[in-house]
Amino acid sequence: MTAHERDWDAFITLTPEGRAHMDLAVEGVTCAACMVEIERGLGAQEGVETARLNLTSHRLAVDWAPERTTAERIVETLSRLGYRAHPFDPAQVRERADATGRELLRALAVSGFAMMNIMLLSVSVWSGNATGITPETRDFFHWLSALIALPAAVYAGRPFLRSAFSAIAARRLNMDVPIVIGVSLALFLSVMQTVQSAHHAYFESAVMLLFFLLIGRYLDHMMRRRTRAFAENIAALKAETAVVQRADGSLREVPLSKVEPGQRIYVRAGERVPLDGRIETGTSEIDQSLVTGETALARVEPGDAVYAGTLNASANLTVQVTTASGATLLDEVTRLLEAAGQAKSRHVRLADRAAAYYSPLVHLAALLTFLGWWATGQGWQPALVTAISVLIITCPCALGLAIPAVQVVTSGLLFRAGVLLHAGDAVERLAEADTIVFDKTGTLTLAVPELVAADGVDPDVQALAGRLALSSRHPLSAALARASDARVPLDQVSEVPGEGVEAIFEGRSLRLGSASFCELSPADAERAAAGHPGASLLVFRDGEAAPVPFLIAQRLRPDAAEAVVRLRQAGYRLAILSGDREAPVADIARTLGIADWRAGLTPKDKIARLEVLAAEGRKVLMVGDGLNDAPALAAAHVSLSPVTAVHVAQAAADAVFLGDRLSPVCDALALSRRAHAAMMQNLWFSTLYNFVAVPFAVAGFVTPLIAALAMSLSSLVVTLNALRLRLCAQNAGGAAVSPRQEES
Repeated sequence: MTAHERDWDAFITLTPEGRAHMDLAVEGVTCAACMVEIERGLGAQEGVETARLNLTSHRLAVDWAPERTTAERIVETLSRLGYRAHPFDPAQVRERADATGRELLRALAVSGFAMMNIMLLSVSVWSGNATGITPETRDFFHWLSALIALPAAVYAGRPFLRSAFSAIAARRLNMDVPIVIGVSLALFLSVMQTVQSAHHAYFESAVMLLFFLLIGRYLDHMMRRRTRAFAENIAALKAETAVVQRADGSLREVPLSKVEPGQRIYVRAGERVPLDGRIETGTSEIDQSLVTGETALARVEPGDAVYAGTLNASANLTVQVTTASGATLLDEVTRLLEAAGQAKSRHVRLADRAAAYYSPLVHLAALLTFLGWWATGQGWQPALVTAISVLIITCPCALGLAIPAVQVVTSGLLFRAGVLLHAGDAVERLAEADTIVFDKTGTLTLAVPELVAADGVDPDVQALAGRLALSSRHPLSAALARASDARVPLDQVSEVPGEGVEAIFEGRSLRLGSASFCELSPADAERAAAGHPGASLLVFRDGEAAPVPFLIAQRLRPDAAEAVVRLRQAGYRLAILSGDREAPVADIARTLGIADWRAGLTPKDKIARLEVLAAEGRKVLMVGDGLNDAPALAAAHVSLSPVTAVHVAQAAADAVFLGDRLSPVCDALALSRRAHAAMMQNLWFSTLYNFVAVPFAVAGFVTPLIAALAMSLSSLVVTLNALRLRLCAQNAGGAAVSPRQEES
């Protein structure tokens, strides 16, 4: 379907400022240069006010003045630039991404298989040239190599061919243009040499180039694939409809877009709140981790505010809507995530920066070599042989492997350390971090609450309370049941919404729930919680016996103090940003010795603080796990999330760490700095290699065969340098590396 056939008006939304907005999925984006070209091209179009492309997800957000331009003109501009655009749909993006991944994997398999077989034939020719191979046998091996290389190169080179032809059609250059030229000329020359019964052909060089570059392209694609989780996970929190309560008390389910502020909606137990509002009737408990980051359920009653996306846990509520669809807190979190993701995607990777200088220099060197030798009286074919030698010896195999080879090794080392990478450039950004900001709940503490200060409780009483707790869905009850090792629940248990559970056992009334439900006085409740500012109170009462308080809290991770000491000694600046209450945050900060802490922060507050740190020149690593951390994780320079985090937080983070300890954070920083040093070494080696090798090739001292061997050797060197990281990691033992420490 063309831009003219599609009804683009169906995909346009209006911003509060009256601008038209549209999200597009753009095909053909390969590097940072594409991003710059698209944004500049659209920015120059009359009426377009902003155009921001997410380099990772290829999502283009465009705002324009509707009276000055149209969506069709914007799509046509993209087409003239050489890019195809579709309305952004997470499901379609996923399908296209999966198809691209399958194509790259098939191309990689074909090029690898072809390369191995051609190399066997080439080794036979090389050894035969030195030991007296017959011309007929050599020609047969060359033709057999051509039979393998030509179809394999066409099939495996399709990703590069499409990109290069699109770039040329749009009168621009990208990294794929010299690759296609080099491969095509090498194949053309090899066929010519085979027809002329020459001693050498260079089929293996062309296919080897494709194989190495496809490795990097496939690894990069796999790293970027996680980005589609943003929209999918946020969509899982959104309700599509709301149950409106009419004036006569009847209920009717309507789309969210039809609900206006002031109307009453009915939220059943177990459902997510569809819109922001205030409770009119009902008492319940709400999972407000989206707002506060605190995973413990919060008691709510008439007059309390509730927010879209939060989960109503225990009782039906009537809520008066205060915010219409599109302006809720969940919508704000979604916008913050998208804006932060676009800002982060503008970080230009090392490989992209190197490629920006590589393409024009290689073309220029090869062209001048051909013209120079032709001008000196050489025929076009000898001049072309020398020019191809320049292209082959400067082929971007070493450059293409410089970063991916290190990423592959580092990914393996990080996996052994309990860290799973999501973003392809996460290693580079981790290496640049100098400030670490922690969330409290679920990050510095364990995600699952535990029973604390239970030494003075009678074991039989705790065991009976644990059996009653098995019948409750409340997370505090679950913690008590785990601590009591309860297995058999009590019979005939009833739940009192918003209060607790009760049962009749051996003629006695048992209750488990809030202090008021179990008749524990406020003074006794305060004494029970003394010394544990972050703990939640759960009370058990057995008949007429005195109420027994249980304290449930999230414990610090086992090595939190040790990890903080390691990071501080390494020179990192540490801070805590939490949405939780001030008392528990202050207690954790005091225990860990972190002076810079803030409590009661909203997602927007956290981003504002990160922006302040960035304005000070800080490169912030954000470590968080909650829904309210997701925008901050996306906005930070780099981010980590524990494996126990909610899916949205994991999707927003650049990496996930496993286990109950914080040591993977320290190890990730140490390994990333060593990896970044290896990346720079590989890039400098690639530059030095070209600086030394190109003059010899230009002067005609290098045949295409020697150029192919030199190119292979350069690729081997950068690969071995990447593998050296494993030995360094074993010797270092995971010690944290200072941001100011000299990289070696």
